[in-house]
Amino acid sequence: MDALLKALKKNKKYAKATHNTWAVLLPDGTPLKSDDGESGAGMVILRMLEREGLLGHGLVVTRWYGGKHLGGDRFRHVQDAVSAYFEAFLRGR
Repeated sequence: MDALLKALKKNKKYAKATHNTWAVLLPDGTPLKSDDGESGAGMVILRMLEREGLLGHGLVVTRWYGGKHLGGDRFRHVQDAVSAYFEAFLRGR
C-alpha cells in the first residue's frame, strides 16, 4: 500500500487531500488499514472487504475537508465510496 499511496500522492490533488484512508486484505487474509486521521474509516473499509471475501484487494478512500464537519455521516460517505467500487469493478465484470 505504501507504493500505491506514494503513486497516488504524485498527483497534487491527492497529495493535498485531508484524508487518504485505506484498507487491504492480503492474499493470506492478513488485514491492514490506516485511518489517516479519519478515525474509524479504515475499519469501515476493512469490514466491507471482509464481508465480500476480497483477498488481495486494497482500497483507498480520499476525502477533502470542505469546511463542514460531517460527524458520523463521514462513515456513510466511506461506505458509499466502497460500494461504488464493488458495483463498478466487481459486480460489473
